[in-house]
Amino acid sequence: MTRSARVLVVSTRAANGVYEDRTGPVIVGWLRERGFEVQIEVVTDAGVDAALGALLAEHPSVVLTTGGTGVSPDDRTPEATRALLDVELPGIIEEVRRRGAAVTPTAVLSRAVAGVAGETVVMNLPGSTGGVRDGLAVLDGVLDHLLDQLDGGDH
Repeated sequence: MTRSARVLVVSTRAANGVYEDRTGPVIVGWLRERGFEVQIEVVTDAGVDAALGALLAEHPSVVLTTGGTGVSPDDRTPEATRALLDVELPGIIEEVRRRGAAVTPTAVLSRAVAGVAGETVVMNLPGSTGGVRDGLAVLDGVLDHLLDQLDGGDH
């Protein structure tokens, strides 16, 4: 059975065609390399709540967001995500921040969250390609185990 994943790019500028998003394709490629069937959507910062709710209603195995995790007034991705989570997994994001801060001090400003909504793994990734790669590297070590647990597997 093919696992499904959704990628949500949260960027008002990318959604309005001001610039082309570079993070979404990195995430899509990473997921496809791991056998996921992937769909991607780009939304404005203001549209993150509705888009995230709609994606979770599809019950994919994984939803990864990129963007909207900083401290700008429009950055609302963590709040939208947290409101939908049943279980938070703070250790994943702590490790992403730790790895990122080793290279870029501003990584500690990320307010990203990760967790489980129903049977879907949800994780916020930063809006930079470097931050996305850091996040995917952390997720790489735990995603299969996490999905197995959600599917009733043993610890």
